[in-house]
Amino acid sequence: MLTPSTAIDRHDYRAGFVKSVNRAGTTFMQRTGHVDKTVDREFADIEDRYRMMETKMEKLHKDAKGYLDSLRALSNAQSHIAETVAQFLEGAQDAQLGAAAIRYKALMAELDQSVRADVDEQCRQTVLDPITRYCALFPEVNEAVRKRHNKLLDYDSARSKVRKLAEKPSDDQTKMPRAEAQMRQAQEVYEALNTQLTAELPKLVDLRVPYLDPSFEALVKLQHRFSDESQKRLQQMQMPFPTDEKAVGGSEDYDEASSSNELDHVLQEMRELSICGLS
Repeated sequence: MLTPSTAIDRHDYRAGFVKSVNRAGTTFMQRTGHVDKTVDREFADIEDRYRMMETKMEKLHKDAKGYLDSLRALSNAQSHIAETVAQFLEGAQDAQLGAAAIRYKALMAELDQSVRADVDEQCRQTVLDPITRYCALFPEVNEAVRKRHNKLLDYDSARSKVRKLAEKPSDDQTKMPRAEAQMRQAQEVYEALNTQLTAELPKLVDLRVPYLDPSFEALVKLQHRFSDESQKRLQQMQMPFPTDEKAVGGSEDYDEASSSNELDHVLQEMRELSICGLS
């Protein structure tokens, strides 16, 4: 036995299905030229601007999330590299180099912790979350645009029926008044929704600038902060290393060619070892 709510749900489903079929038929008839199609250039331009903004905002959301993920990955990779280097140089004959590796490991761990505890949280709160909230508006807006499109199809279909009855009157004298009443109702519903969207969509598009301005400023500051923190910690690693022109990552007198030659010399010595598999 059907409950009242179940009967209503089935009725709504059937009504919605019939409307979808009728609208599909109207669209087909418009393509074949049998039903006039309303062309609203003003709204088309407004919708184009909105669609462009929607696409760019979704890309910005994806890129912002990618930036945060990359920042986490970079910080994590630096920490793992430093840990591996420290293990690799543990017990090295050069005590100063071994101590530098341990110091490097500690500094990268501090930087990784700073990213996770501070930069990560601020990036989500000031950049990613605001963009997410803005993008959350799109499904509702898209539903309103879709509804407007459907109501316009209903209006065009109703106008077509009135036009056909005017060209070929029916023996039933009640058909024309009913068709005209349906047309006026469809027109009122469509125009009300169209007026609202025509007024509101440009506002939504224009609001992107003041809305995103604080997030853009915050992103720049976060990037500067991360770079500044990285530089401060890495500057503490300059002292343990020699500053002559042959040192990798040395002073301003660093000579890339001489450094490369020294590395080649070390590699050649390694190749001459029997454990390298040379015959």
